Amino acid sequence: MADGEVETSGETGLAADAGLLKQAVREAGELAHAMFGTELRRWTKGASSPVSEADMAVNELLERRLRSATPDYGWLSEESADDRARLGHRRVWIVDPIDGTRSYLGSRDDWCVSVALVEDNAPVLAAVYAPVTQEFFFAEQGQGTTLNDRCVRASQGTALDFSRVAGPKPLVEKLAPGSTRIELHPRIGSLALRLCRVAHGALDAAFAGGQSRDWDLAAAHLIVQEAGGKMTALSGETILYNRPEVVHGVLVAAGRDRHADIVAQYRRLPPD
Repeated sequence: MADGEVETSGETGLAADAGLLKQAVREAGELAHAMFGTELRRWTKGASSPVSEADMAVNELLERRLRSATPDYGWLSEESADDRARLGHRRVWIVDPIDGTRSYLGSRDDWCVSVALVEDNAPVLAAVYAPVTQEFFFAEQGQGTTLNDRCVRASQGTALDFSRVAGPKPLVEKLAPGSTRIELHPRIGSLALRLCRVAHGALDAAFAGGQSRDWDLAAAHLIVQEAGGKMTALSGETILYNRPEVVHGVLVAAGRDRHADIVAQYRRLPPD
């Protein structure tokens, strides 16, 4: 075995991991929901990112459930110190215990638990659970996407014929200046949920501004992809996960043909 390489002979099949993921995310969502709307200790990390004892409790539950069952897998979570040993693992859990913490602390419903299993830098399993609205998205590579166990598909279309869009208003207006057809959706506090709305056709397209992280994106990425959509950088570049740098730039998710048109439109725009 080469220096720095991690033994992966203990990897389980994806079917076993899928069952584990569903159970762990469901349990994590119920814990978050039980703490929702209660008096919580809260603080700020970094410049302005809120965090609470609920984020930490959900993170601890997920780490306990997932890592004990798959000790040979790496771990990357918003609420855990980054252990670069993850870079030596072929499979890595990527976790956002509560995506949309501001919404969670504000007693709104647009937050979720978001977890993906990444293999060789691409997600192969994903679960996003919004307990307040009782939405459980699940995807497995090559097996499609379900919402509450029912198959869902992204809306299809071409030639930028989209109307229901979520994301930063300046970005949307730049891509479709003067359009009267586009209905900008009210802000969705969880980026993962914003992107998942594309997977079941509630949105035609969703954008993410810069500075999103692996844990914001990985699960929603597979959920969109397996629903017949595509998610990339706005330039069309593939998104890779479990890299040394986990920060990403501007992104777009949409049905495959519409996604291609949006990327083409962006490439035609004059530079800022």
